[in-house]
Amino acid sequence: MHRLRTCAARLRPLTASQAAQTVCQQRPITAASTGGTRTFQPIRCYSAPVASEPFLNGTSSNYVEEMYYAWLEDPKSVHKSWDVFFRNANAGAPPGAAYQSPLGLSAAPQLSSLVGAQPNVEKLVEDHLAVQSLIRAYQIRGHHVAQLDPLGIMDADLDSCVPTDIITSSDKLGFYGLDESDLDKVFRLPTTTFIGGSESALPLKEIIRRLEMAYCQHIGVEFMFINDLEQCQWIRQKFETPGVMQFTLEEKRTLLARMVRSTRFEEFLQKKWSAEKRFGLEGCESLIPALKTIIDKSSENGVENVIMGMPHRGRLNVLANVIRKELEQIFCQFDSKLEAADEGSGDVKYHLGMYHRRINRVTDRNITLSLVANPSHLEAVDPVVQGKTKAEQFYCGDNDGNRVMSILLHGDAAFAGQGIVYETFHLSDLPSYTTHGTVHVVVNNQIGFTTDPRMARSSPYPTDVARVVNAPIFHVNADDPEAVIYVCKVAAEWRATFHKDVVVDLVCYRRMGHNEMDEPMFTQPLMYKQIKKQKPVLQKYAEKLIAEGAVSRQEYEEEIAKYDKICEEAYARSKDEKILHIKHWLDSPWPGFFTLDGQPKSMSCPSTGLTEESLNHIGQVASSVPVEDFTIHGGLSRILKGRGEMVRNRTVDWALGEYMAFGSLLKEGIHIRLSGQDVERGTFSHRHHVLHDQNVDKRICIPMNHVSPDQAPYTVCNSSLSEYGVLGFELGFAMASPNALILWEAQFGDFHNTAQCIIDQFICPGQAKWVRQNGIVLLLPHGMEGMGPEHSSARPERFLQMCNDDPDVMPTITDDFAVRQLYDCNWIVVNCSNPGNYFHVLRRQILLPFRKPLIVFTPKSLLRHPEARSSFDEMLPGTHFQRLIQEDGAAGERPEGVKRLIFCTGKVYYELTKERKNRGMEDTVAIARMEQLSPFPFDQVKAESERFPNADLVWCQEEHKNQGYYDYVKPRIRTTTQRAKPVWYAGRGPAAAPATGNKNTHLVELRRLLDAAFDLDGFKDQQ
Repeated sequence: MHRLRTCAARLRPLTASQAAQTVCQQRPITAASTGGTRTFQPIRCYSAPVASEPFLNGTSSNYVEEMYYAWLEDPKSVHKSWDVFFRNANAGAPPGAAYQSPLGLSAAPQLSSLVGAQPNVEKLVEDHLAVQSLIRAYQIRGHHVAQLDPLGIMDADLDSCVPTDIITSSDKLGFYGLDESDLDKVFRLPTTTFIGGSESALPLKEIIRRLEMAYCQHIGVEFMFINDLEQCQWIRQKFETPGVMQFTLEEKRTLLARMVRSTRFEEFLQKKWSAEKRFGLEGCESLIPALKTIIDKSSENGVENVIMGMPHRGRLNVLANVIRKELEQIFCQFDSKLEAADEGSGDVKYHLGMYHRRINRVTDRNITLSLVANPSHLEAVDPVVQGKTKAEQFYCGDNDGNRVMSILLHGDAAFAGQGIVYETFHLSDLPSYTTHGTVHVVVNNQIGFTTDPRMARSSPYPTDVARVVNAPIFHVNADDPEAVIYVCKVAAEWRATFHKDVVVDLVCYRRMGHNEMDEPMFTQPLMYKQIKKQKPVLQKYAEKLIAEGAVSRQEYEEEIAKYDKICEEAYARSKDEKILHIKHWLDSPWPGFFTLDGQPKSMSCPSTGLTEESLNHIGQVASSVPVEDFTIHGGLSRILKGRGEMVRNRTVDWALGEYMAFGSLLKEGIHIRLSGQDVERGTFSHRHHVLHDQNVDKRICIPMNHVSPDQAPYTVCNSSLSEYGVLGFELGFAMASPNALILWEAQFGDFHNTAQCIIDQFICPGQAKWVRQNGIVLLLPHGMEGMGPEHSSARPERFLQMCNDDPDVMPTITDDFAVRQLYDCNWIVVNCSNPGNYFHVLRRQILLPFRKPLIVFTPKSLLRHPEARSSFDEMLPGTHFQRLIQEDGAAGERPEGVKRLIFCTGKVYYELTKERKNRGMEDTVAIARMEQLSPFPFDQVKAESERFPNADLVWCQEEHKNQGYYDYVKPRIRTTTQRAKPVWYAGRGPAAAPATGNKNTHLVELRRLLDAAFDLDGFKDQQ
């Protein structure tokens, strides 16, 4: 076969014959006529070309390439004229000679009669292909030359070069083989453009003009990377259709009024509190009408609940003019004499959130707006908002995101620089995490704090991370309010139509610097010289409307005076506020949860035990496959059989204890969601909550959803390989309702390291900062198994260090002491040594009259340890979670003879009891297990210490001395015993790494700590 030249890599448009000849050098092809092996399939059948021009009517070079492949497979799959064309091209016809008019075709023509034929047709075909390439160039790269920077000094894509294929002067026509004489020629428009409106052909100069209007003005559109033709066509129609960006008089007046509120709010704050940080919105005042437009359009499409997350810049303005927080509540935050209520430590005003249900005046429909509180850790709130949105959708049965949606606001530097942005995008289309489309709005200051964007990112735009999920990106000059409003309408419609993410990039500037106290001229002198000369956007837009006659100057000034009066009146009312009540700023209220029959719930917790009948029933479900004709793995059959045996023997292991807790709560109407890496099976292949049919792809069974006919749903979902994003998501999910048990399990305990920001900023101090209770559960596998430093330690010392109880104060012991302690703490930290206690602590998490985060250090080797079993007797009615498990062996029968009382927690208990037995010291050494570390069980430690009056006190742990629990428990044990006795230490010495990487060294260390626990000779007081 004649090997054709490839032009695929060339930028120059293809000639008619070259269009069919672009692929032969890219992959081996055997033509149908040669009888060789065919390595391709026909793509589709192609119809006859229009009139006598086979490349017209939207035929692109890609289309011809596909047709050529189809012809190679089957010459009859294309029209006769194309068959002739390809035969002649393969036969070696020079450019211009392969084509023959379809008129009168009866047989394949002779090459000799075609050579040199119809040169005019060849030129016509080339020109039409050139115009199609030109149109495509604008669609792909037009945004690179759009006028996006309001200051006019920087290219939003950080590149001042104009793409070669964008026509900026008549000289560039030569790139396409065209010249000025072609400008008045009429060209047929392809079906992949809407610039013609109702016209199917236009002069070249008009084509270029309309392309410039669509893609090179104040809006830059990135969408051609999307691999869905319908979506691309939808976007083209929104931006290419002539006259599409038109506004009614009423819309313009509404936009002006919103711009007035946005601008004058900031000016009012600046006038009243010029020396206060507020992270104002100056330079991007169009953000407020942008958000209101997205909400209006979404409300029109049926959305009833909008959940928002944003950084601090512009937050007060959004609270005032979008969420509609009372102005006096905002203004009183600036009063230095304002006292804090007894509700926690609080937070600065530009971190607070809000929840408000109101009427949307544009659509006349009710809408609930939530702005989630968040810290200064940029973008950390993104997954939290997504989780809360998913929960709201789940609880109202909104399976497609038609009623609940999220809006996320970002800064440009953070959007490009923070990895959590990618992690959140990565969740956007996963079945158990999707919120069915989020509208992202980037406030693109074109600077990050003091860092020039050319030093802050490697990508052309800060929004390029969104391309990974094929989200369209609409860049817009924020000083053109009408352009901003239009792209926000399109963004809201996109989300409603396709239920996918979309990004609006508001290219703006920052008039005041990073905050109002910052001096930006130190580092950006040229930018801020221009900013000082920049006319405010409100003034520019008002002048535009006045010139158009849309409003009069008097009406404009009256609108300003009207809002100024509102601010002044609110300022006067704010003086009456004496106490700051953070409860006024709740973003996730739980109405009715904290009261019972109108009265506050009592500080008590009922028994967390179950009846024998319930335990047996749940155990039967856990050990069966409640679906007919379902084939499970042989190894799993043995596991289920083993569970059945345990149920008959009235015992549970770790997996079955968890099953009992989950199944019982589901029966009681409590939704459970367990998420994390490999949680369906369990990292250690112990859970198996999702069964897979071995013969049918994607056929699964979740027995937990078959516990009871009227049970709550159970959601168990393997997450993406993300900790920061997924933990943030689950935290947000737990915010939505107190009547759900939301658990995140780390694949190994130390994996929480990469989610530390969520733990430090949201989970640990969340209630203190924002008076927002949360009952999320963290399951962190922990234990020294001789497997090296990674995945050994869940770093319990970090969690304990952040506990808010006082180690030096012995609390007053009351009847409700245990529950009261839980109410006062910031989170609960436990390390259960048996499955029965794990069962109780999970159930207690829901039965408590309040919600606190629960940190559980879960075992690895104990999952199958023969002694780590619990009897049904420990789980029956009347039983509770044991904060401390006392010595119940021979030592407890003669407490006065006990010489040593060892306190420990977790797995090391089983190693200690084994060593005690080997040494024959069961009646002289007592061992107590501290199951709940925080809040510290002062009362029970005191009772156990007094029970053995002659015993030395020892704390034993398998972790290194500078890690684990020692630094936390030692001062508290001393406080409990009134420092009457020293607390000896038995464990590994200080170390930098969590564990050794050498198995033999691990065993040597274990032997030393056991020796220390049972023989204190030579040890010094560790006070």
